[in-house]
Amino acid sequence: MSLFISSCLSTRNCLCKMSQLPPESLLASSVSESMNPRVESSDKLSMDSFWLEVENIKQSAEVEQEECSLADVKAQEEGEAEAEWLQDAGLSNLLRDCASEHDNIVLLSTLTKTQAAAVQRRLDTYSRSRRRNKHPVRDVRDIFGVVGSEETATEKKESSPDQLWHNRQTSNVHRTETQEYSCTVRNPGKEEMFNMDVAYSEQAAVLLKGSFLSESTKLKEGNALTKFKIPKGRLGVTRVGDLSAQDMKKIPTLALIELTALCDILGFELKRNKAAKLKTTEKRLFGVPLNTLLENDQKLLPNTKVPLILQALLSCLEKRGLETEGILRVSGSQTRIKSLEQKLERDFYTGLFRWDEVHQNDVSGLLKRFIRELPAPLLTAEYLPAFAAVQNIPDLKQRLQALNLLILILPEPNRNTLKALLEFLSKVVARENNNKMNLWNVSTVMAPNLFMHKGLPNKIPEGKEKQLAEGAADVVRMMIHYQDLLWTVSSFLVAQVRKLNESNSKKYQFRDKRIKHLLRKIHADKDKVEKNQAEPSKIVKVHASLLLKDSLEVHLNNATRAADVLRQFQKNMCQHGWNIVNTVNLLKCNNSIECTNLLLYEVGGNIGEHCLDPDTYLLDLYHINPHAEWIIKQNPSYPRVF
Repeated sequence: MSLFISSCLSTRNCLCKMSQLPPESLLASSVSESMNPRVESSDKLSMDSFWLEVENIKQSAEVEQEECSLADVKAQEEGEAEAEWLQDAGLSNLLRDCASEHDNIVLLSTLTKTQAAAVQRRLDTYSRSRRRNKHPVRDVRDIFGVVGSEETATEKKESSPDQLWHNRQTSNVHRTETQEYSCTVRNPGKEEMFNMDVAYSEQAAVLLKGSFLSESTKLKEGNALTKFKIPKGRLGVTRVGDLSAQDMKKIPTLALIELTALCDILGFELKRNKAAKLKTTEKRLFGVPLNTLLENDQKLLPNTKVPLILQALLSCLEKRGLETEGILRVSGSQTRIKSLEQKLERDFYTGLFRWDEVHQNDVSGLLKRFIRELPAPLLTAEYLPAFAAVQNIPDLKQRLQALNLLILILPEPNRNTLKALLEFLSKVVARENNNKMNLWNVSTVMAPNLFMHKGLPNKIPEGKEKQLAEGAADVVRMMIHYQDLLWTVSSFLVAQVRKLNESNSKKYQFRDKRIKHLLRKIHADKDKVEKNQAEPSKIVKVHASLLLKDSLEVHLNNATRAADVLRQFQKNMCQHGWNIVNTVNLLKCNNSIECTNLLLYEVGGNIGEHCLDPDTYLLDLYHINPHAEWIIKQNPSYPRVF
């Protein structure tokens, strides 16, 4: 079993054989030694929950050692890791000398300076590891040369992301060796802005260049967690789920490039495991890949996003377990839990399983067992090291930036399942007065279940056990507490998706080898659109074909928001008696229509489909995407279907 990899992002350490460590000695040391400075004084002794959970996992695993379903995961070698990174970043064609320019030009044209530098750095590393090859690896600067083309050589040297990365790496050598778990807290307990308009790596580069990334200050005991607020720009905020599946497929690639660029600026090397080869199982619920579970569940309930068995476990606990003292921490009977698992395997899909007869502590044990028994970690074998290493970033905001990008990189089934779990854990914390499970208690109990997994590398540096355990629990705490922020798609990523769609829709003649000229043409076409943004008003049509035969004519000005259009639509429906096509779930009490039951979507143009924030200013959006249609639809959350 393993917990995670690295005391910094470049060092592979995993709390894997945590079940082989003597919990008693660690429990004793947790009382006598100083604790993680991030942990409040009232929580200092609660790391014993972590080690007790590890012991429970050990006892459970000893019974079924033969059921390991994940092949050993090997660390990637230099060159091999870079090649796979370029593959996942959608830039594998850069490795081939005869690659078509069109394969790379569109994606590269959307990148920031720091992102482009991250790509170039991987190409350089790959090239050094393959010097024996006949054909040299192509230089991304041949393609991306238009960026900053008017800067002087001196200016480039001063602001080079590579130089910033080198300086940061040098300054991190001593810090990495002596790192204590501390974080920069500007206004503990107060609200702070979380900028999502500018790429995180660009923000970090500016801070680093201005020497703002000074020594981090420790979060003192008793301080509240910092509150972050995402400032809403004129285009509103985009949440995971607001974009179409087609556009969301582009997000992981862009998020991976941005995460790598951010780690480069911060001086941490992003290491990943190889993807695991899964073994087949005859089971139907436990130890079954998420994709397989969802494929089977969707045959019963189309559009299912979270496995039905997990939904059932969470629902049972929400109904009868939230008030139970020590829920999640107090272990149920291993014998009963194993028996319940066998009954669920046999009866779950038949509807014969009786949840009301199950003890809540056994259900919580089943929940944790389900997560642990997944053939691959819920956080994925590839990115488990990165999730674990987030703890080593000193600044809290930058830790959250990294976590936000990691969440977006996760496969959709993993991301949806993790969100359902975290929402439940938040409900447990909200009942703290009754169940005696505060945020840190819940985090210490769940961390081993999320980070320990069979089949992963089995090394841990001596003397680092407690430090790494606290770090893992802190990562879980951040995911629970800041989940709304973490499940937001940054505005700069949405802008990059728009650029990708715009470039893909245009018929450029890529036979011209002067790539710089082609890039200038792309940006020149964009400038033509931006020149039209001075238009003070516009009349547009909003469609609601699934609800009405008529369209709504809307006069846009600088103050018109999406919420205003929905209210106007609601008013016209009620006052003018428009011909309603579909009234299912639309008409509420007294034949009125709830505005919250309706959503405005942006469809087409440079976006696939985008559910708009009610505070989106529509004239600004029109200027950015003038060829889109605007369509009113019913809110899929009424009723909510996973």
